[in-house]
Amino acid sequence: MLGVVFTEFMEMVEDEFSFDVADEIMDISGVGVETGFTAVQEYSHTDMVKLVAALHKVTGMEIDALITAFGQHLFQRFTVTHSQFFSGATCSLDFLENIEGYIHVEVKKLYPNAELPTFRCIRHAPDKLEMNYKSKRPFGDLAHGLIRGCGAHFKDDLEIERTDQNGPHEVQFMIRRERPV
Repeated sequence: MLGVVFTEFMEMVEDEFSFDVADEIMDISGVGVETGFTAVQEYSHTDMVKLVAALHKVTGMEIDALITAFGQHLFQRFTVTHSQFFSGATCSLDFLENIEGYIHVEVKKLYPNAELPTFRCIRHAPDKLEMNYKSKRPFGDLAHGLIRGCGAHFKDDLEIERTDQNGPHEVQFMIRRERPV
């Protein structure tokens, strides 16, 4: 996984919990203790799993809730760090529909070694989108949080139905845009 995901995760932990909690989860997990994280370095996704498990241990929050919250945080950060991806999109469904054909293409230009999940989208109606997430990594909850973050960014009230098809590796999201918030 790209290091930027790790640096953003640690930033979220510091912002939402504290610097002490960030240090504690690195100690518990044994991840990043010696060197920390850099945005351009590659790290194993299992290291992220260890960090989230440690955060669960420290906070008592459910793992899926922590990962989903991180997805929301990460989307908000992407609007700042990669604002060019958001020009022209007028609503969350339009943006989500273009992740695979535009966003991931541009991400691969910036990070050629990135191993990205795939999103197959079917637009059933102007306010209804089916997104099928598939990844080697078990981060369906992260995708769910990113979708929620997208809705919040565009001020759309999204109804999200989730069906795990192969655990957190393959997830179908049926997303309905109810009305602007």
